[in-house]
Amino acid sequence: MRVRYFGDTDVGKKRTHNEDAFLADPDLGLFVVCDGVGGRARGEIASREAVDFIWEWFKREEKSLAELLDADTKSSSSEAAGKLCQVMRGAIQNATYMVHSLGEQNPDQRGMSTTASAFFVAGNMGIVGQVGDSRVYLARDGRVSQLTEDHTLVNYQLKHGLISPEEAKRSRIRNVITRAVGHKDYVEVDTLPIPLFPKDRILLCSDGLHGYLNPKALDDIMARDVQEAVTHAIAFANDQGGSDNITALLIEVLDC
Repeated sequence: MRVRYFGDTDVGKKRTHNEDAFLADPDLGLFVVCDGVGGRARGEIASREAVDFIWEWFKREEKSLAELLDADTKSSSSEAAGKLCQVMRGAIQNATYMVHSLGEQNPDQRGMSTTASAFFVAGNMGIVGQVGDSRVYLARDGRVSQLTEDHTLVNYQLKHGLISPEEAKRSRIRNVITRAVGHKDYVEVDTLPIPLFPKDRILLCSDGLHGYLNPKALDDIMARDVQEAVTHAIAFANDQGGSDNITALLIEVLDC
């Protein structure tokens, strides 16, 4: 599987430091975006450590992953997907335990946590891992869909019909997340396997970008060249106010 990618992060216009972090390792097939939570609790440390711990887990599993994806494997695609999702959950859960432990050991870092949105390219399959309210989008055949669910109080209210979409946009608690890497020593990780096809595009981003997106803006970003799309996305978010740190990581599938 060959991919093109580009990622970038920006502090935005209102924050004094950047608590976002991202990683792209095309050789390993791993792409991650994390958005640190809680400025006083060193969110920038949480996001950076989480990215590293997730990568380390996949790196340790590299040999077994290669064997699983070998063309001669006897596993069915559904069995392989299940095992790959298990690796993704293990990686993010390991990061959760480690970030929480670091916070417990250092009073200055106690309570630090982060979101985590990860995408693993596994042959002609992609594996999504999700905790928090960063997002993963898929563009295919001119249509863009959101692959992840926001773990926020507002999204919970929306799903249960307690508020309207208009009320959600104005809610005082719209940034309160219900799951985070490091807040406790365990977190429930959402995973999703998807088939991959040539020309698919996958966008990972923090809420500093997707908080401003509408369907037209998202379509415009996804239609651009990979590097131009990321540069434009960050400029767009800053033009809209840049109220938070902004991170975008775009992957384009070249062939399967």
